[in-house]
Amino acid sequence: MAEPRTPLRILAPQEAVPTIARELSRRRFLGLAAIAGGTAFLAACSPGGSGEPAPQATGGDLESSLSIYTWGDYDSPDVIDAFTGELGPTVTMDSYSSNEELIAKLIAARGTSGYDIVVPTGVFIPQMIENGLLLPLNKDLLPNLTNMDPSALGRAWDPNNEYSVCKAWGTTGFVYDRNVISRELTTWGDFFDAAQNEASGRTAMSDDPAGIIGAYFWARDMDWNTEDPAELEECRRYLVEEIAPHISAFDSYPGTNAIPQGTHALMQSWNGDARLGLMETSEPERWQWVLPGPITELWMDNWAIAEGAPNPEAAHAFINFSMTPENLLLNLDYIGYNVGGKDTEAEAVAADFPLTDMVFFDEAQLATMSEQVLNDSQTTRVAIWNEMKAAAGA
Repeated sequence: MAEPRTPLRILAPQEAVPTIARELSRRRFLGLAAIAGGTAFLAACSPGGSGEPAPQATGGDLESSLSIYTWGDYDSPDVIDAFTGELGPTVTMDSYSSNEELIAKLIAARGTSGYDIVVPTGVFIPQMIENGLLLPLNKDLLPNLTNMDPSALGRAWDPNNEYSVCKAWGTTGFVYDRNVISRELTTWGDFFDAAQNEASGRTAMSDDPAGIIGAYFWARDMDWNTEDPAELEECRRYLVEEIAPHISAFDSYPGTNAIPQGTHALMQSWNGDARLGLMETSEPERWQWVLPGPITELWMDNWAIAEGAPNPEAAHAFINFSMTPENLLLNLDYIGYNVGGKDTEAEAVAADFPLTDMVFFDEAQLATMSEQVLNDSQTTRVAIWNEMKAAAGA
C-alpha cells in the first residue's frame, strides 16, 4: 500500500480561484436556459409558479419520499439504501448532462418540478438564487457540516453556504485507446489532433458546453472565460467546421458504457467518470487517462434544494446523512471524485482504494486548473455547443 501523502488543504492556489465580479443579467441568464432547453419560456420564470409559498424545513417529521435531480450515477447505492433503511424516505433519481439542462428544467417548472435536491456546479449558483430557483438551507439541520474540509466551504459563489454545500469536485481530461492511438497524448492540443486523425469518427466529447468550449481555450493556453467576440467566433469556427465532423458522440458519462465496451477510441471525460470506466473495463491496460496540459478546469458540484421542493425535511436529512465520514468515503470510492470531507485522502489511501491518483491532485496539478466564470458570453457559448452538436458526424 502506498504511503499516504499529506492531504492538501486547498483546492487551488488562492490567486487561481476567481471571484464572481460581474453577474449575468436576468434576461441573459434566462436566455441561456431557453437556448439549452430548446423552447421559449422566458416569461414563465417567476418563483413559486403556483403562487403558494414553498414549505420550509424546520426539523419536523421526514416525508415518505425524496426526489433528486443530479448528474448521472453520482451517488453510492449503498448510501441511498442506508438512508432509506435508517431514516425511511424512498429515493428516486433523475439525471442531466449539463447545468444548462438542469436550469432549463427548473425554469420551465416554475417551482413545480417535483424535485427536492439538485446538484448545480458552483458558478451557476448565484444566478439560480437570484432567479428564485433554490431554497435557503436550514443549517441547523446539517450538523455534519463539521465533517467537511474548510477548503470545500465558503466558496465565492455562496460564501456562507446559505444555499449550497460541496457535493464533489474534480477536473476534466480525456481517455484514449492505446490499441488505436500508439503515440503518447499529453495536452488538449494532442486531443484535438488525434480527434482529426487516428480517432476520427471515434471521438466523444462531453455533452456540456463548459468542457467542449473550455477545451478549445485550454489547448491554446488562453483565458477560457474570455468575452472577446473575435476569440469566441474563432472558437465557434474551429469546433463547428474543423472538429465536429470527426465527433461520433456527445457523452458526459463514457465511464459507464463507452470505456468498458470500447465504443470510442478517444473520450473527453471528468476524472471520476474516467476512473469508473477504468475500473469496469476488462482491459485496463488498453486505456490511458490524461490530465492534459497546459491548463484545464476545476469544478465543484453542490448539494442544493430546489424552489418548491415538496419534501424539504427529507432533503435536509439526505444531505446531512451524506456528510457522515463513512458516507463521504463510500461516495468518494463510488463516484471517484473528491467529496470535500476532512481527511478523506488519507482514509482512501489507507483503505487501498484503487486509482486514488485520479481523485486527489498535487499542488503542481492544481496549479493548472481554474474555475469557470459565468459571464455575458454564456449565451454565445451555449449556442456554439448546440451548433457543434448539429454539425457533428454522429
